[in-house]
Amino acid sequence: MSKILITDPLHESAVEILKQAGEVEVATGLTVEELKLKIKDVDALVIRSGTTATREIIEASENLKVIARAGVGVDNVDLDAATEKGIVVVNAPDASSISVAELLFGMMLAAARNIPQATASIKSGKWDRKSFKGMEIYGKTLGIVGLGRIGQQVAKRAQAFGMTIVAYDPYIPEDVASELGIKLLTVDELCTVSDFITLHVPLTPKTKHMIGKEQIALMKSNMVIMNCARGGLIDETALYDALNSGKIKAAALDVFEQEPPQESPLLTLNNLIGTPHQGASTEEAQLSAGTIVAEQTVKILKGESAENVVNLPMVPTEKMKKLKPYMVLAEKMGSMAIQYLDNSIELLEITYMGGLAKEKTEILKRSFLKGILAPILLAGVNLVNAPVIAKSRNIKIAEGTMSESDYGNSIKISAKGENDEISIIGSIEHNEVVFREINGYRMDIKPEGTICIIKHIDRPGMVGKVGVLLGEHGINIAGMQVGRREPGGHSIMFLDIDHMISDEVLDEIRKMENVRAAKSINI
Repeated sequence: MSKILITDPLHESAVEILKQAGEVEVATGLTVEELKLKIKDVDALVIRSGTTATREIIEASENLKVIARAGVGVDNVDLDAATEKGIVVVNAPDASSISVAELLFGMMLAAARNIPQATASIKSGKWDRKSFKGMEIYGKTLGIVGLGRIGQQVAKRAQAFGMTIVAYDPYIPEDVASELGIKLLTVDELCTVSDFITLHVPLTPKTKHMIGKEQIALMKSNMVIMNCARGGLIDETALYDALNSGKIKAAALDVFEQEPPQESPLLTLNNLIGTPHQGASTEEAQLSAGTIVAEQTVKILKGESAENVVNLPMVPTEKMKKLKPYMVLAEKMGSMAIQYLDNSIELLEITYMGGLAKEKTEILKRSFLKGILAPILLAGVNLVNAPVIAKSRNIKIAEGTMSESDYGNSIKISAKGENDEISIIGSIEHNEVVFREINGYRMDIKPEGTICIIKHIDRPGMVGKVGVLLGEHGINIAGMQVGRREPGGHSIMFLDIDHMISDEVLDEIRKMENVRAAKSINI
């Protein structure tokens, strides 16, 4: 009989499901040493966010077959250690999607009809019907930023309310959006036409403050903006000014740049509705998360396949050791490509060169797709579901091999976007990822941290001018490489810098004489 250990509070319905597969022990609040002792003969470990399944704990196991995380994130599980030992890791990526979508609608209706303000008024003894005149959401336009799982759930419910849906998501093809009855727009266009705006994207250097002063200036005066995704997507200073001045009608926030939002001036405004990051805090979401992973665990213990596996199980240790550096390489190449193109990818090619041409490279392809998708999705991208997500977004890869390579075992990727294209050749040198060529320019770049890429014409003083400009803005250059094919021709400059360059500074670089393009990328 299988032994199942639960180390965090789990819904009782989930516990009952697990009892179908074996002997269940619930032991919360364990120390690391206590957990190491208990896990030795355990077949399944079920956790939430309270337990961290480190390499130390995983390696202490002798029979462990599955680690089940009752929630979306698996940051508290060492996926590499689990994969190396052939342990399946499962989670519940869809558990909270409906809860978040419904909270969003509660906020939308509350803001449209001034429900919190009217409640406060009546509790104070007043009966003031005139001050809280609201508006219908029927017939209004809802702008959705991000059409992932939650964004699509919101869209379905908005359509049931008779709303018109527009959206911004550069990684959703137009035909996919059209099938959903949604028109794709730019962020600025969306801000111009929407009566309500809701955000459902991850917080990245590119999405931070994606709604700022310029976007707010485009909005209608009776517009309501809502954020149940991540704090920092909206510039809260610009939002405060807009709400305080009456530029927009209201805002509804479940997330803030600082949580809790101590001393935030937003909390002084009557037209701000706020909740304490409770999007997934429902009985149903917690029940769903528990029962989903319980069902997955039972399947695995019975030798059946599971749907929400977040790693690749049963990869031989020696094979993993050999391919793991190239998995990192492929993922970084994907991350570089999607950020460099800054738009949906239309064409992808990946070529395995040297000794890699003889290997089974499915795991490398999946790593590459993960690198492409992770920067643009809120959560849930992994080596297992990356191909499925890529297919749903019409991202296709053509694969090939080449037995000969100037760089030995290496990978070449070519990606084409709407307005640009990029090719990268990368290899492993002294156990580190190195980009050897970019767009045909020979380089030796270790892709880590923030990189500024500048295309320019080879002219005397270009390096110095860029360095001076960045120095004036307090931006430190940690390293620099310049590639060129011939003197005076097209060249490319790579700068390792200490933090992301703002759009304003990038615009200054782009305006410099002989500069053709400038991008900031975070790897």
